[in-house]
Amino acid sequence: MTKHTSLKWSSPLPRLVSSHFETQADLERAIARLVKQDPRLRPILAATGMPTLRRRNPGFAGLAQIVVGQQLSTASANAIWNRMSKAFDPFHHDSIRGATAARLGGLGLSAAKIKTLKLLATEIRSRRLDLEPLGELDADNAHKILTALHGVGPWTADVYLLFCLGHADAWPAGDLAK
Repeated sequence: MTKHTSLKWSSPLPRLVSSHFETQADLERAIARLVKQDPRLRPILAATGMPTLRRRNPGFAGLAQIVVGQQLSTASANAIWNRMSKAFDPFHHDSIRGATAARLGGLGLSAAKIKTLKLLATEIRSRRLDLEPLGELDADNAHKILTALHGVGPWTADVYLLFCLGHADAWPAGDLAK
């Protein structure tokens, strides 16, 4: 496991959870196991409450939404994404690939995000990128595939793996979650 995608335990532990969370119940079972394994987590859970499983749709739309949200507040990202999803309904990689930079920029996207979204759309269209099998890979290999793409850094890859694929071994280190 790479340092930026996963937490490392200082001592060997048995596998406590599956590598993917599909439901809220999966997450709650995993947290209960972790708290049982390490009671120091009990007061944290008591103070914060049970987190909710926040899932997004996998595939191009999910990855595009994450790219749109890079380095933005949640409110700004949601506003731009709402404009994007209304302008391109249904949201599909071919629509983004064929859209002009002026149209995309008019929706609130920066030049860098336009470049990234168009590249992703082109890679998917040409079948050089297939997002579907990433859910079957371990987090490190899926992370490497995603970060090899221009404009997809460690945060974007980890957020995609965690929220779109439910990968329990991905973590967006440094996320401010504003």
